[in-house]
Amino acid sequence: MKNGHSSLRRHGALLLFLIVSIINLIDRQMMGVVLEPVKKEFGVSDLAMGLLTGVAFALVYCVFALPLGRFADRTNRRNLIAWSCMVWSLMTLLCGFATNYWNLALGRIGVAIGEAGSASASLTVVADLYPPRQRARALAVFTLGAPMGTLIGLSVGAWIAYYHGWRAAFVWMAVPGLVAALLVRLFAFEPVRGGTEGATATDGAPPEPLGAVLRDAWRNSAFVRLVISGALLGFSGYAFGIWSTAFLVRCHGLTLRDAGAIMGLAAGPGAIIGTLSSGWLTDRLAARDARWQIGVPIVGALLAFPLAVAFVLYPSGNPWMWGTLVVPRVFVFVLGVSIFGMWWMAPSYAAITHIMRPDRRATMISVYNFGVTAIGAGCGPLAVGALSDALTPVLGENALRWAMVGGASGYLFAGFVLMGAVKPYARSIAAMVRGPALAARA
Repeated sequence: MKNGHSSLRRHGALLLFLIVSIINLIDRQMMGVVLEPVKKEFGVSDLAMGLLTGVAFALVYCVFALPLGRFADRTNRRNLIAWSCMVWSLMTLLCGFATNYWNLALGRIGVAIGEAGSASASLTVVADLYPPRQRARALAVFTLGAPMGTLIGLSVGAWIAYYHGWRAAFVWMAVPGLVAALLVRLFAFEPVRGGTEGATATDGAPPEPLGAVLRDAWRNSAFVRLVISGALLGFSGYAFGIWSTAFLVRCHGLTLRDAGAIMGLAAGPGAIIGTLSSGWLTDRLAARDARWQIGVPIVGALLAFPLAVAFVLYPSGNPWMWGTLVVPRVFVFVLGVSIFGMWWMAPSYAAITHIMRPDRRATMISVYNFGVTAIGAGCGPLAVGALSDALTPVLGENALRWAMVGGASGYLFAGFVLMGAVKPYARSIAAMVRGPALAARA
């Protein structure tokens, strides 16, 4: 078969990289879970917590993401992923021993450095494991790491934090990452770049200057629009991911345990449904018309926006009871946002692999992730925290509601940006069919 690997071995490698992705998101989501107890213990503001969960993480991630992405295009990606997983897991462990706000900030910076080396390398390995006609589905399976990590991080992490303290949550959540790093190094493999598209190994080829690669990317209007839309979608996604648990505690009167359980039960399964359905639907529709590669994310973004607004503005009170669990009626809207808010991820990553050469994909995905992280992880939680602080003297406990309405705006704007990417994407696909030389100028 293509790439010289059996289906069983490919699927096994995909499973290992999925496990790493799950652990990545668990470690990243932990700050959202413990945000309230950390804030109280260290006596800091919402703005300070927004800086810790957003800018401090995002700036470091972005500084390291691009050079590590370019490095991933030139080196053994399997080894890079294993080492990266080990680094961020050790730093997560150290977060559990933080004695003040600045110790914790340093630990989160270390997590960001580790995660910066894994994301683009993992995505390009998965893209090289499967042919283009199956790629959105394969990447959808890989990006299940986001909802599954959210489910585990919010539910299990909140349970540990509630009963054993927030430090214990960091310590216990770090252990699986150390095990996963070893498993990847021992049992995963490095596929040929572009092997499923007929390419052969290019080890020893002279590396392209980074500036030349970035100039070609800037000329590709479809890619530029994908980066902008990813930044906007990340803005809303990270804002909601970080602040939703605190929102349920403040505005719906839930305990940390119940709020974490609700977010885990709604956001986790909902995002799993959204991720898998987007990959399946995109591959099916794009086989008929390539423009659906962008069309599916458009539909998802435009549906996620009103559902997100409904989630934060629906009045509190009159909850359902599931045994001893208090379930506010906004559970329905959380589920909807979780489904359609994931319709952009796998199709967008697959779109980048379709319009970029195999030896540039990790670099281009790093650029894309730069936007998602710098604007999304960096500015989303920070903007909501700052706006909540600014509105508190006027709105009191409802300040966070309206701050999160502003955070939802990224979904709407991203939908319009993606609409402008449909035609350039179709031209880029046509250019790739004609040949790589034309694709570089698309």
